[in-house]
Amino acid sequence: MNREKECGVYILTNKVHTVLYTGVTGKGIKPRVWEHKNKLIEGFTKKYNLTKLVYFEICDNMEQAIAREKQIKGGSRAKKIKLIENKNPSWRDLYNDLD
Repeated sequence: MNREKECGVYILTNKVHTVLYTGVTGKGIKPRVWEHKNKLIEGFTKKYNLTKLVYFEICDNMEQAIAREKQIKGGSRAKKIKLIENKNPSWRDLYNDLD
């Protein structure tokens, strides 16, 4: 799969996991997270130093990705933590797992 053009949803956090951010992209998870890591995106993620990718899902299209983002954002912090810990129990940065 060409990860440069994939659609998906992702969750970023900071070093101490106090803040969670759910985002969506149509340009690929890896390129989008790279922008966050390099502070190229003004706003919430830059302000709170959210550079650690702890969860992501690849979606078939942007409509699906946006719907999933809204579903995740609509859930409680506890639900987001459960989602993360089901796939990434140690909260490690998944960025380098992306090819």
